[in-house]
Amino acid sequence: MNNLISINLIYFFFYLITVIISSAPMIKTTTPAAAVESACKTRCGPLEIKYPFGTGHGCGSPRFHPYVTCSAAAGSGGEGELRLTTHTGSYQVTSISYSDSVLTVAPPCMSNCTSMQPSSANFGLDWAGPFQLGPSTFILLACSPETYSITVKGNPICDPSSLYLCADIYTCPGVVALGLPLFPPTNTCCVYSPANLGPEDELDLEALGCEGYSSVVALGDSPTDPVRWRYGVALKYTLGGFDGYDVAPSCRGCEQSGGVCGYAPPRNSFVCVCGKYGNTTTDCYGYNWIYTSSSVLSSGSIWQGILAAVSIFLMLN
Repeated sequence: MNNLISINLIYFFFYLITVIISSAPMIKTTTPAAAVESACKTRCGPLEIKYPFGTGHGCGSPRFHPYVTCSAAAGSGGEGELRLTTHTGSYQVTSISYSDSVLTVAPPCMSNCTSMQPSSANFGLDWAGPFQLGPSTFILLACSPETYSITVKGNPICDPSSLYLCADIYTCPGVVALGLPLFPPTNTCCVYSPANLGPEDELDLEALGCEGYSSVVALGDSPTDPVRWRYGVALKYTLGGFDGYDVAPSCRGCEQSGGVCGYAPPRNSFVCVCGKYGNTTTDCYGYNWIYTSSSVLSSGSIWQGILAAVSIFLMLN
C-alpha cells in the first residue's frame, strides 16, 4: 500500500510540474535580436568581415553601418561587394587591414595607368564619419600652371620631391584621354602631399585646376613601373567613443566562438550573432541567449512552480 501511494505521489508530482509549466505566463522578449539581421556574415565577396565592419543593419558597429555595407553587385557571384558610401558617392572597398585600421577604396572616377579619365565627380568623406585620409599618395593630373601656386596654410600643395611619380605615370598611354599628348611635361602634374580634402571634405579638382587624379597605395617591387603600382584611396578608421559597451573583450570572445559581433537597437547594445542558433550577449558557446522567438517561458514562474510541487510532494509523503 505504501509503495502504491509513493508511486501515485510521483505521478502526481510530474503531472503538477507539467500543468505549472504549460500554464506558466509567457513573457514577450524585447527581442533586440529581431532587429539584428540574421544574415550577418563573416565574408563579403573576397573580403573577410570583422568588427567594426558588418554586412548589414545590426552587424558590426553602429558607427560604421551607415557607411560600409555589403551589397549585391553584378558579377559578384551572389557573394556581394563591400562598399563605402559618403555624400559624394559609393565606392568599392578593395582591401581592409585590421591590424593597421586601414580600409582601401577604388573611386570609379580615379585614374590609373591602364585607364585614365577626366574626373566627373569629387571624392569626399563625411565629416561626422569614422574615416580620414590614410597612407596613400594623390597625384593630380592635367593641371593648369596655377595649381603650383596654390598653398594651404602657407605651404604649396605640390610636393617637388615626389615629381618623379609624375614622370612615371605620364609614361602611360592613357594620358591622351585627359587631353594630354604622349609623354606630356610634368609641370601639368602635381603630387598633392599631404592631401587635404578642404572645408567640404572633398577633393575639389575644379578648385585645384586639374582634370583628373590618381591615388597610389603602394609602388610595389617596381617603383618606376606605374602599371604595377597598387592604386586606391587608403582611409584610416577609428572607433571613437560611440560604442556604449566594452566591445573589445566581448567581441573578441564572440568571434573566437564563431559568432559575428553586432548591436541591437534602440540602445545599440552588444549582441553576438550566432546564426541559426540565435543571438547572445556574450558568445556562441551557449549561455546568456537572447531568443528570437516571439515568446518564451518566464524562468521565474517555472522555478516557482517546481518549488511548489516539491513542497506538496514532501508534505504528502
